Amino acid sequence: MTVGSKVQSTLISLQSIEATLSSLALKTKEEEASAAFHQGALKVRTIIQEVEKRKGEIEFQEPQYQPQ
Repeated sequence: MTVGSKVQSTLISLQSIEATLSSLALKTKEEEASAAFHQGALKVRTIIQEVEKRKGEIEFQEPQYQPQ
């Protein structure tokens, strides 16, 4: 598994986590829990953006990691 594919796999996992947290935020009736899930989703979104940025840098610097 190349670095590029590992980063892509990580992104997919993070997106799944974000979706789950967002879903829980909407489904829960407890306001404090909903807010916590929402904050968690926002933090994961920030991480996703950073990993996407880094993935772009890796692909630019190392052409062999670009999808074929």
